[in-house]
Amino acid sequence: MHTRRLGLPLALLLTVGLTASPVAGAASTGKVPVATGYGGAVVSDTIESTQAGIDVLRKGGTAADAAVAVAATLGVTDPYVAGLGGGGYFVYYNARTGQVSTIDGRETAPRAATEQLFVDPATGQAYAFPTAVTSGLSVGVPGMLATWQRALDRWGRFSLRDNLKPAIAVAERGFTVDATFREQTRQNQGRFAQFGSTAKLFLPGGQLPVVGSTLRNPDLAATYRQIARDGIRAFYGGDVGRDVVATVQNPPVAAGATIDPMPGLMTLGDLRAYRAIDRRPTHVDYRGYDVYGMAPSSSGGITVGESLNILERFRLSGMTEAQALHHYLEASRLAFADRGRYIGDSDYVRVPQQTLLSDRFARQRACEIDQTKAAPGAVPPGDLNGSGQCAPAGQATPGGNEGDHTNHFVVSDRWGNVVSYTNTIEQLGGSGIVVPGRGFLLNNELTDFNFTPTQGSAPDPNLPAPGKRPRSSMSPTIVLKHGKPFLAVGSPGGATIITTVLQILVNRIDLGMTLPEAIAAPRASQRNAAQTQVEPAFLQLPVAAGLQALGHQFVVRDTSSLDPSIKISPDIGVASGLEFDGRGKVLAAGEPVRRGGSAAAVVSPAH
Repeated sequence: MHTRRLGLPLALLLTVGLTASPVAGAASTGKVPVATGYGGAVVSDTIESTQAGIDVLRKGGTAADAAVAVAATLGVTDPYVAGLGGGGYFVYYNARTGQVSTIDGRETAPRAATEQLFVDPATGQAYAFPTAVTSGLSVGVPGMLATWQRALDRWGRFSLRDNLKPAIAVAERGFTVDATFREQTRQNQGRFAQFGSTAKLFLPGGQLPVVGSTLRNPDLAATYRQIARDGIRAFYGGDVGRDVVATVQNPPVAAGATIDPMPGLMTLGDLRAYRAIDRRPTHVDYRGYDVYGMAPSSSGGITVGESLNILERFRLSGMTEAQALHHYLEASRLAFADRGRYIGDSDYVRVPQQTLLSDRFARQRACEIDQTKAAPGAVPPGDLNGSGQCAPAGQATPGGNEGDHTNHFVVSDRWGNVVSYTNTIEQLGGSGIVVPGRGFLLNNELTDFNFTPTQGSAPDPNLPAPGKRPRSSMSPTIVLKHGKPFLAVGSPGGATIITTVLQILVNRIDLGMTLPEAIAAPRASQRNAAQTQVEPAFLQLPVAAGLQALGHQFVVRDTSSLDPSIKISPDIGVASGLEFDGRGKVLAAGEPVRRGGSAAAVVSPAH
């Protein structure tokens, strides 16, 4: 298969975003973004979390054991996108059975929530997004800890107590603040200062943490110890849970705070009632590869899968670069239209998953791609009852809010088990509220619901309801070839997660890039809008002019959705992936630059 690098030399691919991003990449932090070897592998955001996973693997733990150790450690070293206050989706390949399984650990709305959750009763209008985010009202019932326990019950060899030990040690001794962590704190400085518990932990002396200093979190170490001793009931109904509920219902504003955050509705009964759910994965066959993803409440598996089904109608490898990327962008535009109309929490709405992932529906949608020009804006959802011929139906409708700060990591073990796990507290810094004395931030996951109906006269599948999970874009993915693992991949990035995973799969399978090249390549994200979000490096590609000639309009986003005066990195996603050669060797690859770079490692490096 021929190799394409989108018109740029590999050197530029591996430095994507370097000049635009406010922080340097992996090389300046001691991280290694690519590793090759045997016996198991980990790719995650921080050196400490990757090492925690490797240590568990070397002690004989499974990929599930190592994943819990990685996730718990990320709660210490990457606390603005991970931790006990959040949730996520866990995809697992079981080498013994050859089956892919998933766990839905998404947060839920409290039982007191209604469809009007984010509507101001005084005005009848939706709350402003920043107001809703930084409040107790945005906090969903966390699913993180329940997911860890469920994964260990199904696939672990060690106890939760054992798998929390690495995170406890890191929380006690602390980790070194790098430029990425300081920059993320800067983006949240105004919000964090509003809450005494948050400022105490992340703004030492009221100032940004200094690069090179050590940040310790003894409160989180103690919380992990209590959970290790008492089990997850300490969180789901016990002392830790009581502290969570008290914080949600009465946010701990600092003296001199300039905001009056809305209280939330969560109760201890909501925590006691929470369950992580075993779900069947989504599945599509793409050019002979079996692609497994996350079913609703995430929209990721269906939307990636539908996009791939549409693209399979075309031979991308035989196209010019402009035509291949044009088809990628238009396929995701169509799939996002269907996502907005049809996908929500499948326990509350009927999601037509079988139809959306059918070849007949893909043919119907594929023939709506005009090879000579881009659609001028949002397109309508497809007709589920169509004949399989071109049949656009209805009116185009906008999507909802979704944060763009998450984390994704991948793990494999000596037996061939594989984990692809995306988890989050939603916005960078979540709700901005640290639970006093507990050392972790609470999510703002409920703002992933649509605040008001978005689908015109059609029902909106993503409005709040008691116990409902807000629609997610998280897309942890495992790809099999002839029944054996070929790839495991995923990314953070809110709704851009879907397009990042899709673009990496197209880069690797269709365009002949290596996995490190596919991850490093400049990104473009079309989500059924008039403009396509791109990274600055994408605009440097020679192919960009060809796409613009087809009518594609590009936009770089580099300001915070919570405060447009705050500049942020224009990067799209922070992917991590594993590739298996079928003979025991694994290639572990992450980001060389984005968000400070990834940390990749293997149990036994190849020589």
